[in-house]
Amino acid sequence: MGKKVAILQSNYIPWKGYFDLINTVDEFVLFDDTQYTKGDWRNRNIIKTKQGPQWLTIPVKQEKQSQLINETKISDTRWARKHWTTLSQNYSKAKYFERYRDQLESLYLALTNEYLSTINHRLITEVNKILSIGTRIRWSSEFDVLEGRTERLLSICEQCGASEYFSGPAAQSYFDIELAKRSNIKVNWLNYEDYPEYDQLHPPFDHRVSILDLIFNEGPNAKKFMKSFDNE
Repeated sequence: MGKKVAILQSNYIPWKGYFDLINTVDEFVLFDDTQYTKGDWRNRNIIKTKQGPQWLTIPVKQEKQSQLINETKISDTRWARKHWTTLSQNYSKAKYFERYRDQLESLYLALTNEYLSTINHRLITEVNKILSIGTRIRWSSEFDVLEGRTERLLSICEQCGASEYFSGPAAQSYFDIELAKRSNIKVNWLNYEDYPEYDQLHPPFDHRVSILDLIFNEGPNAKKFMKSFDNE
């Protein structure tokens, strides 16, 4: 049976679709030796508050134009405590907040890492544990890659021994399907539409928010509101 692989930049406390992608594959490669993009999902995400959606942003240093994600450093070490305080203030009344409070608070207060990639990796790994996702996580820097957007991704797939590549729908705008066919790699696009709504604090409902919103509100039932789990 062939191996399924996905390759994506690390994000800060990503939304549920990111974890559906991880859970769909056998190996998930963090594509962090690529260009850091300012104002993107790499160092920020959205939570729900009484006042509406709010960004949580990790402050980072933009030291050069061609800076890679895995070269990006934190500019203010106080961010983690501030973010945990904000999460606590806005989710303390969520049904399952207390269940995960100690686990996530201790993690946040231990996030003294200098590099954004390492912080994202630790948080993604912890959420995988909460959701019982056992997918192997690797770094793109482990691989020898080719030039070209599609070529780089396919070369990683080949080195992983993948027969199938999975991606979110946005990549369809640039991914070269013909190259994948010539490499005998089947390409699959995840569908991020028609997610079921759950019991979210502070309506109206917003699907874009961090996975922590789903975990705090639904706890062990979170998988029922995702697409990659067997919810029969």
